[in-house]
Amino acid sequence: MPTAILTGQPVPGSSIESELRSLGFDVHLASGAADTETLLARVPGEHRVAVVDARFVGHPHALRLGLTDPRFPLAAIPGAVTAQPAARQALTRAMARENSAGGGTVLAVDSLADRITAALDADGADVHRPELGSLVAAVPADPQARNEARQAVAAVDDEAVRLKSAVKARDGFVTTFFISPYSRYIARWCARRGLTPNQVTTASLITALIAAGCAATGTRGGFVAAGVLLIASFVLDCTDGQLARYSLQYSTLGAWLDATFDRAKEYAYYAGLALGAARGGDDVWALALGAMVLQTCRHVVDFSFNEANHDATANTSPTAALSDKLDSVGWTVWVRRMIVLPIGERWAMIAVLTALTTPRITFYALLIGCAFSATYTTAGRVLRSLTRRATRTDRAAKALADLADSGPLAEAAARGLRGTARRLPAITAPAVALLGGAAVVATAALTDFGGPWPLVAAIVYLLTSALAVARPLKGALDWLVPPFFRAAEYLTVLFLAAKADVNGALPAAFGLVAAVAYHHYDTVYRIRGDAGAPPKWLVRTIGGHEGRTLVICVLAALLTAPQFKLALTVLAVAVALVVLVESIRFWVAAHKVGAPAVHDEGEPA
Repeated sequence: MPTAILTGQPVPGSSIESELRSLGFDVHLASGAADTETLLARVPGEHRVAVVDARFVGHPHALRLGLTDPRFPLAAIPGAVTAQPAARQALTRAMARENSAGGGTVLAVDSLADRITAALDADGADVHRPELGSLVAAVPADPQARNEARQAVAAVDDEAVRLKSAVKARDGFVTTFFISPYSRYIARWCARRGLTPNQVTTASLITALIAAGCAATGTRGGFVAAGVLLIASFVLDCTDGQLARYSLQYSTLGAWLDATFDRAKEYAYYAGLALGAARGGDDVWALALGAMVLQTCRHVVDFSFNEANHDATANTSPTAALSDKLDSVGWTVWVRRMIVLPIGERWAMIAVLTALTTPRITFYALLIGCAFSATYTTAGRVLRSLTRRATRTDRAAKALADLADSGPLAEAAARGLRGTARRLPAITAPAVALLGGAAVVATAALTDFGGPWPLVAAIVYLLTSALAVARPLKGALDWLVPPFFRAAEYLTVLFLAAKADVNGALPAAFGLVAAVAYHHYDTVYRIRGDAGAPPKWLVRTIGGHEGRTLVICVLAALLTAPQFKLALTVLAVAVALVVLVESIRFWVAAHKVGAPAVHDEGEPA
């Protein structure tokens, strides 16, 4: 149980002790710095501890933001400071130094908690200070100041601020104007009944899977129900994050579930639409797989670009400056957010078209919309990269190398090509990745099934992939390497399955790409959480992108179409089992040891 040490002379009529208890703290009273240090030493090391001035006046939500957010080892607001177990030693040192200096007395005008915070700052500790906005948090020095602070508290609706802060500061048009105005109240309803964000996330997944099942019936009633349920699933998807922000229930596991389930819901719904269309005699599995490939590659572009520029120095660009100017004009903000077709706009479009049209029309609209969005965002990022003066770090290069997902074949070849790669121009990595990927995709699409040319192209792709990663990916456009690899692998599987022209090949290819895409998403979430990439044994076991592409081309050259379909199915099941078991093991273990939670508060994809 977290412990709060209330320091200084108690103030008659103060509600601070009851407010701390309402936040889950076990409250102890201390008369001064020496007493506080003694009580601090008695708190078990695995518990959160807070030091709070007894004269504190402020909103309960200000205390909640300052003292209960699980994402930050150290946090402070005026009159209060807290430390989680990972930062306990830093707090203890600051407290000991403050006590030995003789600064903490009952009659001191300043706050012991604030002096501890200043000592932590002097030590170079990373102390999080939440944005309080209109919320009040103060330590009044005299009765008049106390009265003024209480009046300021009364003038601001704590609950209204809490509800407003539950909504992402930056979100899409549909989410902002059609979902969040009421989903925040659903989040509060859930909080008051003790529901957790993970439970709401799971409910959203179940709702989406039921929607996919309704779409799979192939009936008009099923399509209408699927559209309605998909919107309901998205409302719950917004609610889980708002509940996490409303009640500060962040967790490593929750961040992973939220991100993973979004992809699972959308891609399962694609499969449901394809099954429903098949019941009506229309085979749209190629369109469903194409939509999944396009959407996944869009995400990889986002992830790679962000990682490449995450901690770049001298990171300036005229294109970025122009973008910032456009964002200062109100209407352009919403137009630009809608152009990228974020999850709210995308799901709304899918839901409406499912209910009113056919799966084929839905997929055509989705492919056209996502292709336009991908072109817009990628072109803008290429322009930024070409005009940007930036020095990229070793961390960025390693992140891009991990996102590349190179297997043992590419790694071995890359070691032999390092000398050659160093002598080539900076544009080499993305150029050879693009050319090699285009070669294997084109031969898979344009030659007959069972021929040798895709296999020859796959060998070329292996060599170009090795050359692309033979030196650190620090070039201006090197962030394009992982997306080119993703597109090459996924599209090769799609075209070979389509060329097989046997019933069931494309659904099997859909399953295989879904399993591999999950592995790639899992890699992203680990990197974003500063947990590193998946273990090398996992990448080697599933072959890396070049190994899987080569195996698929070998199978297509050696097997008959029915045998190829069976091989795709077996590969899909094998890859899914390996990556899911390892991923679940990692994230559950990370959650249990209290790894920091990383939640996306930016624009949704």
